[in-house]
Amino acid sequence: MPSPVFRMREVSKVYHVGDLEVVALHDVSLALFPSEFVVLLGPSGSGKSTLLNLLGGLDTPTTGEVDYLDHSLSEGGDERLTRFRREHVGFVFQFYNLIPSLTAAENVALVTDIADNPMAPREALALVGLSERADHFPAQLSGGEQQRVAIARAVAKRPDVLLCDEPTGALDVETGRLVLEVLERVNRELGTITAVITHNASIAAMGDRVIRMSSGRILEITANAARLPASELAW
Repeated sequence: MPSPVFRMREVSKVYHVGDLEVVALHDVSLALFPSEFVVLLGPSGSGKSTLLNLLGGLDTPTTGEVDYLDHSLSEGGDERLTRFRREHVGFVFQFYNLIPSLTAAENVALVTDIADNPMAPREALALVGLSERADHFPAQLSGGEQQRVAIARAVAKRPDVLLCDEPTGALDVETGRLVLEVLERVNRELGTITAVITHNASIAAMGDRVIRMSSGRILEITANAARLPASELAW
């Protein structure tokens, strides 16, 4: 059994909106292991994005602990979390956030220029099947191609973990399937821990594990691969 890369222990996240207290996560415990592909399922408001933000160092828990290897993500301030994100995490969101005036290769280079050991932009684009589109601008690309450029940008710095929040939400079913196949290829070839948020239960078969959430809680963790016994998945 490999040692976990991420550990969440009894994590809760509470937001205050005026006098209103909103509990986004409630006593969540979870471990993520090397090279696995995890699918997070659940309706809007179930806590999926909050969980991903805590893993990615975009937010900190109200109570509980979040650890990456021997580093605490529960505290340490903005500078420490910024360094963690830059060195270890790639993000892919529903909207591509490409700069319209830059080509695909130039959009990827925005990340490689500040990474310690990056891929060449064209190498990253080849990984997602866009070698021939490297010199095209976003307006010349389909939605699926733009999302693949966003994935190439995220993986070009060779992150240890790739966090994807509804990466197929703005795409049709067939195009979304192609994007997910790209994420699966990145996970398989680079060994990057990959966590994907989706509303689409049909995507669950792609994951080594499926984590079903509701009302800020983990309802169920299902193992799709024998390498991770279901009895050892939660902490």
